[in-house]
Amino acid sequence: MYENPDGVMIGLEVHVQLNKLKTKIFCGCATDYHKDPPNSHVCPVCLGLPGSLPVINKKAVEAAIKVGLALNCRIEEYTQFYRKNYYYPDLPKGFQISQYDFPIASKGQIIIEGEDGELIVRITRAHLEEDPGRLVHEGTIDRSKYTLIDYNRSGMALLEIVSDPDLRSPKEARRYLDKLRNILEYLDVFDGDLEGALRVDANISIMGGQRAEIKNISSHKGAERALLFEIVRQKITLSMRTKEEAHDYRYFPEPDLMPLKVSGWAPEIKETLPELPDARRMRFIKQYGITDDQAKSLTGELVWADYYEQVLKIYENEYGEKLDPKFAAAWINDYLKGEMNYRGSTLTYAVGKVSHHLIWHEYTVAILGLLKHEKITDDNAVIIFRNLLDSPRGGSDWRPVKKAADSAENYVMRILEEKGLLKVEGDIVETAAFEAINENPQAVADYKAGKEKALNSLVGAVMKKTKGGADARKVREILLVKLG
Repeated sequence: MYENPDGVMIGLEVHVQLNKLKTKIFCGCATDYHKDPPNSHVCPVCLGLPGSLPVINKKAVEAAIKVGLALNCRIEEYTQFYRKNYYYPDLPKGFQISQYDFPIASKGQIIIEGEDGELIVRITRAHLEEDPGRLVHEGTIDRSKYTLIDYNRSGMALLEIVSDPDLRSPKEARRYLDKLRNILEYLDVFDGDLEGALRVDANISIMGGQRAEIKNISSHKGAERALLFEIVRQKITLSMRTKEEAHDYRYFPEPDLMPLKVSGWAPEIKETLPELPDARRMRFIKQYGITDDQAKSLTGELVWADYYEQVLKIYENEYGEKLDPKFAAAWINDYLKGEMNYRGSTLTYAVGKVSHHLIWHEYTVAILGLLKHEKITDDNAVIIFRNLLDSPRGGSDWRPVKKAADSAENYVMRILEEKGLLKVEGDIVETAAFEAINENPQAVADYKAGKEKALNSLVGAVMKKTKGGADARKVREILLVKLG
């Protein structure tokens, strides 16, 4: 049982930019502005010019309902927009169109791995609003001589997801953000890798003291660090910033937008929901027999869950037989994903608007096929994977073509031949074992004296002679026979 010695209470307000929509929330400006010049995706509406009128983007409302359903929320019968009044240079109208008394969704929950097992984090509400512009400081923010404003982001559809203060540590806060992002990616409503896609305001108090707010955190790791710092600060100093209350913003209904009756939309939208992370994790365990840890890791990122299942499918199409899903999970999750995490690499990357894989599925299929049919050793499979990561063959130009000269299997075989890594068997291994015994008399004497670990030294000598091409288990069997 987690005792929460500091009495930490954390609630998060997560601003999710619905950047998979084609247009902004109240106008027809395109949302794909990220690589375009400043202020090139603007119009009178998102610039807040006098006389311009907002028109709600129906797709934004549908996306918000989809997220609400995925978060186990109640979809309200009516929803209404309000004006949230405050001044800031990136807010051209002097107010933000948001929601107040009548959000789209409320009273949901997310289950995360807490400090002492599963933790239910309640969702207070999820409501739509427009994103303000972006301030660009010349130099550092504290020494900038001037600030530029880019309104390309102004008017992007934001969904603010507010949790109850159920989180008890910075680690739980990060896990909550990881789980939330995972759900959003499965729903295909946002691209988390784009600037401004997900921003966090964290509310925290300790020992029942005054609540403080940390604004505009742009990363999960950054949220965890900021909360750790704030816990220490609250222990030794008075609060520096308290949260604004609703009356500070002087909310009143947006006169240019009528209330929407949305409860009737929910049943039809619910039918379009994809398989979500928790359901996919349970299916992976039941269907493929992999461990809970492997299933959590693979389904914890949509790209890895898809990659795993695509490898199984492609393998069956290529070889006309099924690949052991446990064997595939061990290599894809335990090795390949672990190696990429160590390197700080991601499985996919974007070239313009097109996503590519750092290692295409076909290369992994080829390596696992060679392993299954005992043509290479585990050690040499690791060398091949590392070679592919060192010299990536991602992008459409390197997508392997079946039965072509540069197919994945041919490419892998070429590396094996060039590096002398093809599996060594038969007389070559027998000879290497004989030489290892003759060249290491002390290890032989130690083994015959009862020191079992001395056998490992002899196995290593054989593996060195065969450049890792021999099967270590068979080498051990051969040595045991020769040593009597």
